[in-house]
Amino acid sequence: MIDHTGIGVADVARSAKFYDSVLGALGLRRIMQIPVGEGTDAIGYGVDYPIFWIDKFHPHGVQQHTAFAAKNHAEVDAFHAAAMAAGGTDNGAPGLRDPSKGYPPGYYAAFVLDPDGNNMEAVFRGG
Repeated sequence: MIDHTGIGVADVARSAKFYDSVLGALGLRRIMQIPVGEGTDAIGYGVDYPIFWIDKFHPHGVQQHTAFAAKNHAEVDAFHAAAMAAGGTDNGAPGLRDPSKGYPPGYYAAFVLDPDGNNMEAVFRGG
């Protein structure tokens, strides 16, 4: 089980605008922010505690993949729409994924690239 994860970004303020919108569509919000004055610049998103961080202290330039759990198809759709509106790049429109390509049955997902090229996914593993 994963407690939290994070990615390095080139510009925390720019990425925060993207993630505020995209993660807001999944019910996540800013929980914590570490100011620049402490030598780092980081924002943690979650519900009760930070589960996803964007920051300057993880290596930037190494593109990563993170999948966020959605509660239903509508949240996956909202995630994708929010990403497009926030300047993300489509990397796989919302829809059921093909089981013959290794996806389990009922895997409904959308993929987007954030401003740094990280591949972000929202997935609903419904029936």
